[in-house]
Amino acid sequence: MNILLTAINAKYIHSNLAVYSLKAYACSYCDSIAIAEYTVNQSIDDILIDIYKQQPDVLCFSCYIWNLTYVEELVCSIKKILPDLRIWLGGPEVSYDAVEVLRRYPEVDIVMKGEGEATFLELLTVIHSGGCHEKMLKEMKGIAFRGRSGQFYDGDWREAVDLSTIPFIYDNLKKFEHKIIYYETSRGCPFSCSYCLSSIDKQLRFRDLTLVKKELQHFLDHKVPQVKFVDRTFNCIHRHAEEIWTYIRNHDNGITNFHFEVAADIFSPGEIELIKTMRPGLIQLEIGVQSTNPETIEEIRRVMDFDKVSAVVREINSGGNVHQHLDLIAGLPGEDYQRFEQSFNQVYGLRPEQLQLGFLKVLKGSFMEEQKEQYGLVYKSSPPYEVLSTKWLSYADILRLKQVEEMVEVYYNSGQFTATLPLLEQVFATPFRMFEELAKYYEEHNLHMVSHTRIRRYEILLQFAVLRDSPRAEWYQEHLTYDLYLRENLKSRPPFAKDILSGDDAVRQFYADEAVTHRYLKGYGQYDKRQLRKMTHIEHFCYAVDNDGVREDCWLLFDYQNRSPISGQASVFRLQL
Repeated sequence: MNILLTAINAKYIHSNLAVYSLKAYACSYCDSIAIAEYTVNQSIDDILIDIYKQQPDVLCFSCYIWNLTYVEELVCSIKKILPDLRIWLGGPEVSYDAVEVLRRYPEVDIVMKGEGEATFLELLTVIHSGGCHEKMLKEMKGIAFRGRSGQFYDGDWREAVDLSTIPFIYDNLKKFEHKIIYYETSRGCPFSCSYCLSSIDKQLRFRDLTLVKKELQHFLDHKVPQVKFVDRTFNCIHRHAEEIWTYIRNHDNGITNFHFEVAADIFSPGEIELIKTMRPGLIQLEIGVQSTNPETIEEIRRVMDFDKVSAVVREINSGGNVHQHLDLIAGLPGEDYQRFEQSFNQVYGLRPEQLQLGFLKVLKGSFMEEQKEQYGLVYKSSPPYEVLSTKWLSYADILRLKQVEEMVEVYYNSGQFTATLPLLEQVFATPFRMFEELAKYYEEHNLHMVSHTRIRRYEILLQFAVLRDSPRAEWYQEHLTYDLYLRENLKSRPPFAKDILSGDDAVRQFYADEAVTHRYLKGYGQYDKRQLRKMTHIEHFCYAVDNDGVREDCWLLFDYQNRSPISGQASVFRLQL
């Protein structure tokens, strides 16, 4: 019996925790189980050919909103060339309308509902038993299936599995080279957000901390670049979070980064102080704000105190050692275009390293889907079921927000304009209006449907800034030059940079002295003055230090070997030349 567990990931660097957990839990049948991982960027034909060559007897797909279209097409095609193949589906995208999935796709034999480990193991036991499979399937929990005569059977939901019984899947890390490692220490969610399927699973449970620490040490010993925790609200139990954070702080290898999804407003003072003691870049936090409108938060059944969120984000930010990623969702009930603008400005004001502007997805099985008539939700019929309009937001509003989202991604989330944007914000009533006007500029100049080079993005921003604030044209020119050299040691000067000020003799003398003293450049001891000059950059600026136009000549040294682990920016030193 050849069982093929198939995952179609969003990107090559992703791995699918689910299929590896299924195989590990069904370890008694491991010899007959293979795993195949693909991405949505591969052609359907290539995936189809590869599956056909493996000649599976049972083909299993892990289904999510980003891959269901691919899975559906593969299911319809593979059965034509392997007519005796049995097809099983699982995952959140098919769990909550399992019988409808069976009706829609006659090629599918079984849909696994909810958590799959125990269900998958029992299914393998059934097909290896040699008995009456249909009778045994009727007694199973956690599945819906098609009977021999074409009728559908929809079993009860299975009890939650003990997380500590799921084997560790990363003993052999060679299989996950150049991939993000996804790791799980809890399942379920304490909150009841109406747009989220995690809120359905109220059986919050945790993996034994002794196991967790042993497994974390495995990642640390192998210097894994990043471990991404998939726990829905990692810090919902303070003891659990503090023990794990304390362990990774005390056993830090100086390389591995850990990513957590957290609720900022439930942080304890002890957790904040613990985080402040961590190496810069050891952890990063993803915080789902979604909206700052209290009425919207209440309507979506979410518990969130934005004042507390703000205080925590600012406090953590003051430590300068943690990357924070904050999320907003457009299209939530009770939030129109103007109120979303307010949410945006409030969250933007916290200055997170990234501000993710997402759009509501009306997921099957969610409470949000049940309220679609009441909220006037119009959304795409196919995955990812993204909102098109609501009672509060028209489709035209959605399109405007999409344009703002693109500008935020290019100019804020890229981290490439950290000096220029605060200067440009002074011209606009709010940060949101700045991105909104920038989006309009893109559209008016036919820039919005073009793939621009990085340098071109700088040039466009300069043109926009000068158009809106011409008296300070030179300031924008210098700020953009600073931003560019902050990120990259360019081989040629950017076209918008000012002419190099005469001072080459002083620069040469600086590098000659630095090759001996290493007053500024630490860790460059093996390099001579010529190599130092190639590996770093010195630029002259006439910085505008306040809005009255006061200027101060300065020379800045950019050190690219010693970058910020949070922003990736070069270290910068002010020189006297």
